[in-house]
Amino acid sequence: MIRAGQFLDAAQRRGLDFYTGVPCSFLTPLINGAISRRELRYLGATSEGEAVGLAAGAWLAGRQPVVMCQNSGLGNMVNPLTSLCHPFRIPLLLVCTWRGRPGVKDEPQHEVMGRVTHDLLTVIGISHRPFPDRPEEIEGSLEQAGKLMAATELPAALIMEKGTVAADGPLDQPPPARHGYGAAPADHTRGARRPTRASVLESVLATVPPEAAVIAGTGKCGRELFTLADREQHFYLVGSMGCAGALGLGAALNTPRPVVVLDGDGAALMKLGAMATVGAARPDNLVHVVIDNEVHDSTGGQATVSAGVGFARVALACGYRHAAVSDDLRGFAEAFSRALASPGPHLIHARISPGSRTDLGRPTVTPYEVARRFRRFLGTAA
Repeated sequence: MIRAGQFLDAAQRRGLDFYTGVPCSFLTPLINGAISRRELRYLGATSEGEAVGLAAGAWLAGRQPVVMCQNSGLGNMVNPLTSLCHPFRIPLLLVCTWRGRPGVKDEPQHEVMGRVTHDLLTVIGISHRPFPDRPEEIEGSLEQAGKLMAATELPAALIMEKGTVAADGPLDQPPPARHGYGAAPADHTRGARRPTRASVLESVLATVPPEAAVIAGTGKCGRELFTLADREQHFYLVGSMGCAGALGLGAALNTPRPVVVLDGDGAALMKLGAMATVGAARPDNLVHVVIDNEVHDSTGGQATVSAGVGFARVALACGYRHAAVSDDLRGFAEAFSRALASPGPHLIHARISPGSRTDLGRPTVTPYEVARRFRRFLGTAA
């Protein structure tokens, strides 16, 4: 057995100082230790997949993140690990518990995942090693994981068994911030004909300051943004649907630059819990735009349920500082300009019409280069 502080000290010496994840009883000493240390940042996620998005955003902003979860949560991680970390080559350290280990009595819900944890990680291309259970093994385990991440530019996992880590002391957790619900969203609707996504993106490009980072969600949003203009501060998600908000939050918390997230209605609904994490963390440099055409445009126009969803009201209920809704180009431009000019986080619910440009292309810059140039952009002074 090791003490949590021994691992955290060794990890911090290697630059690992941004932690996120979803708790497991096996992880309690480590998570509580990270929370209790003011020199570290632990940001709890609402799902394990969201945690991968948060960590990826932090990595893009220059941090070396650690993602902690129970192995049952690997199922929630498979999509962002394979469609975000793999194509963009984003290395993260995963600390994953081994519930349901064969031969060890555990709850029935852990039986299947306990049997396949190692095989699942292998199948999705994630290198893995045992989590250290003796003090003299900590440095070697972290060094080995670091070498794996450097060689593959992919996540590496340390698999933790029960009783591996002891607590250093009681949890010292600051009381959660209670921001209260904001006022009603700013109403920029006029009942006019809804704009196209391309016209909204053109408005963004015309208004967004050159020092701002722009993250475009997967599907036609990123493709249209690239078709209109390709800039070093653009990050085009090509997978990991629903992770744009979490990725933007991870970046916004670790850069002084403004961060603009261009989300879609279907994607935002997929990980709606990320709005609660944004509201709790409350970065003042984040502008979250939900471009809502009420359909899954990339897959044939099937309806989403967004017609009955007030994203702006949801955001305010989650703790965003300001929110607005628009249904025409003029209203969106007003809301976007105001958001860029005042502390956030902001959410703009931009209702648009379905459809896309007829000359729609795809990014010709590889995801690998998109990630590296975006990381270089975030690493320069704003």
